[in-house]
Order: sequence, then C-alpha cells, then structure tokens
Amino acid sequence: MQVRALTFRAKLISMTAAALHAEWVTHLRDERRFAPNSLEAYERDVAAFLGFLRSHLGAEPGPRELAGLEPRDLRAYLAHRRQGDDALSDRSISRALAAIRAFFRYLERRHSIANARLSLVRGPKLKRLLPRPVSEDAARALIADADETAVAPWIGARDAALITLIYAAGLRISEALALTGADCPLPETLRISGKGGKQRLVPVLAAAREAVSRYAGLCPFALTADAPLFRATRGGAMSARMAQALMEHLRGRLGLPSSATPHALRHAFATHLLTNGGDLRAIQELLGHESLSTTQGYLSVETQKILQAYRAAHPRA
Repeated sequence: MQVRALTFRAKLISMTAAALHAEWVTHLRDERRFAPNSLEAYERDVAAFLGFLRSHLGAEPGPRELAGLEPRDLRAYLAHRRQGDDALSDRSISRALAAIRAFFRYLERRHSIANARLSLVRGPKLKRLLPRPVSEDAARALIADADETAVAPWIGARDAALITLIYAAGLRISEALALTGADCPLPETLRISGKGGKQRLVPVLAAAREAVSRYAGLCPFALTADAPLFRATRGGAMSARMAQALMEHLRGRLGLPSSATPHALRHAFATHLLTNGGDLRAIQELLGHESLSTTQGYLSVETQKILQAYRAAHPRA
C-alpha cells in the first residue's frame, strides 16, 4: 500500500500543469457532464492562465509551482487580461476567476494540491443583469414571420416550430436542437437533459406539438429515431448559430431590439408564466435552474414593469 502511494506521488510530481489541466477537462466532460459551451469556456480560461504562468514563472509549472502560487501571481494574471486589444470585461474576468478556482478545487480534492491563498483574490463587483424577454406580441410576430418569409415551406414550418417550442416550453436552444426523431410526435411531457446532465420534465403545449407535427410532415428528410429532429437545408443537424442567425434576420424585419435572441424566448416563457400567476418554485423546476435566486431575476423584471406602469399612470408619480 505504501509503495503504491509513493508511486502515485512520484507520478504526480512529474505531471505538468498542462497534463493536470487535460485531466480536469476530462473530469468536467465525463463526470460532471458540463454543457459543451461551459466546458469550452472553462477549458479556455484555465489554459490561458497556465499559458501566462509559463512566461510569468519562466518555466512549465507543475504541482509544486501551482501549490506555491501567491495571490499576487493571480492578480498579475487578471491585470494582464485587462490590457491590450482583447482585454476582458468585468464579467469575463469574473468567469475566468471562477474557472481557475474550480480547477484548484479539483486539484485539492483529487491530488491534494492545496492553495488556499488564491481564495483571497476577489473578482470585480458585477451589476446583476436582469433577463430581457420578448413581449407576447413580439413572440407571436416572430413565429408568424418565420413561417411566412422562409425560402421553402418546410423551412418556414421548421423555424416556426423551433421558435414555438422554445417559447412554449422554456427550452434552451441547445436542448431544443438536441431533440431527435424519436421525440416526434412530441408527447404532452418531454424529458429534457439540461446543464450537467440534470433531467427535468417539461409539459408541451398543444400549439408546440402541432407546430412540430406540421414541420415533420413537410420535412424532406427522414426523421429517424437517432437523427436530429431539426434539420439544416442540406439535411444535417440545425446548429445553434443557425438559430441565432434566424433570430437576427427576424428581429431586423420586425424592428425588434438586439436582445431578441433565442434565449430571450426562454426568458419570455418564464416572465409570461409569472405574469399570469405562475409559482416561482414551479418555474424554477420547468427551467431547470439550480438555484431559486436565478429564477427570482424574473420577479425583478415584473416588479420593474409594475413600477413603470405606476409611474406612467399615477397622477402623483
């Protein structure tokens, strides 16, 4: 047992920070089941920090160097990322700091490489951004315009079905695009795999089921059980970038603000449920939020609307 421990320790000492980083990324992907976008951001942020350390320390860092880092080393990196043409915003700095802390928590748990001093470094204070949903009228206009202005009837049906589904079920764009032919026709309740592989049940309104059925009937490609439900023009999977481009095109036609994105439809789902008496806890479950405080942001949106209406209408306002 002692020999095995010594062998493990010797192997750890010989590992580079790059090797530890690669191991951590594998852990996030396979064990923590991070969403692709989150995984990419965490991987990129910590890789940039380790790249800075190579020049800052003058050599490839290893476990001993990582454990010996001082708060001033991390502050030097954050100051470095605020300079130049690709300077990071406060929000990006905060995200990078969160990724670095997550990396060091992993090193401590998995390899006993502890560095509590880095927790002394504080990130910038961020102003909380409120969700910016589209209005009910805008959501209807987006669905109608998507259907009427497409280059082919099946593409119009696809775009209208995608927008309707995101708005009616509060899905993330990645969750909607992950659906396959096996999900068609849509059931009254969908089992969605969200961030971190966390599953939730989402009721699907009849309007969304009908829109997807109409699209499936017009789609020129076979919607087999293991193939993506939403198809690109040539039959491949529709990408998130294509959905974003669709919303950019539609909001330009309709004169909507730049905040009218696919995710704004998810915001609209939550806000409109809350407006019509939805329970905050139930909305949290439907959205798949880990924390209730995230969902409470929609309550702030509604409070602001009420205050605006009060100030506009009250004679003493």
